[in-house]
Amino acid sequence: MKAAVFRGVDRLLSIEDVPLPQAGPGELVLRVHYCGVCGSDLHSTHPGLFVVKDGTVLGHEFSGEIVESGASDWKVGERVTALPNNACSGCVAQGFQECREGLGMICPHNRLTGFSPNRPGGLAEYVKVPAGQAIRLPTAVGEREGAMIEPLAVGLHAVEAGQIGLGARVLVIGAGPIGLAVTAFARQAGAAHVVVSEFASGRRAIAGRFGATALIDPSVDDVGAAFAKAAGAPPDVIFECVGIAGLIQQCIEMSKPRGRIVVVGVCPTEDRVMPQRAMAKEINLRFVMGYGKTDWRRVLDLLDAGRVEPGAMVTDTVRLEALPEAFEALRRPTTQIKLLVRPGGAS
Repeated sequence: MKAAVFRGVDRLLSIEDVPLPQAGPGELVLRVHYCGVCGSDLHSTHPGLFVVKDGTVLGHEFSGEIVESGASDWKVGERVTALPNNACSGCVAQGFQECREGLGMICPHNRLTGFSPNRPGGLAEYVKVPAGQAIRLPTAVGEREGAMIEPLAVGLHAVEAGQIGLGARVLVIGAGPIGLAVTAFARQAGAAHVVVSEFASGRRAIAGRFGATALIDPSVDDVGAAFAKAAGAPPDVIFECVGIAGLIQQCIEMSKPRGRIVVVGVCPTEDRVMPQRAMAKEINLRFVMGYGKTDWRRVLDLLDAGRVEPGAMVTDTVRLEALPEAFEALRRPTTQIKLLVRPGGAS
């Protein structure tokens, strides 16, 4: 089968023939209909704290159709998506709570699909997943939406961590897929003001379709002052959805006393903050990592009910052979937001 293979930093992804996966006991093989490209894919293929190994097939945001089943309760032909978790089961036996509470994402032994040569991802014609991580797609949810549950679940998980109350003032920094998901769910959680700050004009324009009440161009305006003008006061909650060094400290400076900051963006380098500045305001600084299966099911329910429509964030859809150049273009996005790949030729 064809797959997009990482062959080193500063090199284009390589479209190669790789072995077709085989389903063992408790596993499923999916024909991939769609797979999204995530910011984590970009970070992990660029010099930084974490770079995937040579030979890795990327892709952890995907949907597909079961073509081989090693689990009796899953049938060939079913449309599914799957969490990228491959957490061990040993933690439960040893008394650890991560897997027991559905938090396999933060299991220290988890090996995420698409981040290791031993766990090939969905930027391929076929992908193998643990049956325990698979989720069926209802009839009303298409394959494109199924491939977008992962970033939506990140946004939902972050919003819950932010403890947004009715009438809250929220600042979202970054209007990539995660920032847009946070924007949508913050509005649904009852925020009165959801102000989005984003450099790229194309991304900034889309934010209004996800519920943003005001938009800030940080290349023109001071973000803190522009937010206060739009919302009438400093933010109650700030979501950092970019992941660049220095941004957490900027959030601390903009926060009100006893405000909350939720760090969602993955910064691939070391960063520095001044704890005294945060302590002086008694700021609640919260880091989030991914999601749980409950978050995925809740997103799926919202999609099924038509309460969230992520299609507007998809700006590019390409076939596998066009991925290498499109992947690199995402490192300096202009109008691009979410790139979907359709390896299996889905319509």
